[in-house]
Amino acid sequence: MKLVRVQHGGVAQWGQLTDDTIHLMTGLGGARTGETLPLAQAHLLAPAEPTKIVCVGRNYLDHIRELGNDTGDLPAEPGIFLKGPNALAEPGGTVTYPSWSENFHFEGELALVIGRRARNLKADETLGAVLGYTCGLDLTARDRQKTDLQWFRAKAADRFCPLGPWLVTQFNPTDVRVQTRVNGETRQDGRTSHMIFDVVQILTYVTRFVTLEPGDVVLTGTPEGVGPLQPGDVVEVEVEGVGVLKTVIGEKAP
Repeated sequence: MKLVRVQHGGVAQWGQLTDDTIHLMTGLGGARTGETLPLAQAHLLAPAEPTKIVCVGRNYLDHIRELGNDTGDLPAEPGIFLKGPNALAEPGGTVTYPSWSENFHFEGELALVIGRRARNLKADETLGAVLGYTCGLDLTARDRQKTDLQWFRAKAADRFCPLGPWLVTQFNPTDVRVQTRVNGETRQDGRTSHMIFDVVQILTYVTRFVTLEPGDVVLTGTPEGVGPLQPGDVVEVEVEGVGVLKTVIGEKAP
């Protein structure tokens, strides 16, 4: 099943996507209302309503190396940081190039959305706590990531986490292709089987310390190939079996 979140009638609504038709629902997990929308005419929103966005950094060895952080040993634990709900941006939207950065980077990722309250998950419980999977774009002000004490400004600024276009509920995240294209040119091309910590390990680790609520988002890390963006660039993150998340980089704010 594919679940979408749309702006319709002045409010955000959830729906089920069948072929190119959206069947609106009374709420997430609710019944169909009988009203439909053509996908081509729908105003899609990020398919999540999180209290927090949990992100895993440096989860692919080649990405660690390209950032110059290779110590020869794999990390013993996932590297976790947070974005707030303010960071969400809709699929197909425009993200303004930040006025306070000179080195704005793309990082395409597999993302997941939590479906039930989760604390101290055991390995065999983790995938059952996931509502669905989608494409995520972890936008990063790389220069501020290097200069600031914390990654708050570099990672968690407004609209620094485009998400979508929808959630796929029946999905095996073990070995799928994750690609990022900039203006049609492939810049990242990896597989989730190359992650240092897989989805099960990430969720068991995170829920030892933090309770994940329904709607929370988890980004699982990015493959090698990250790089700078320029105003006017079109970024596409494609996760095999999910879809394509498109984001336009707008002109730099004055």
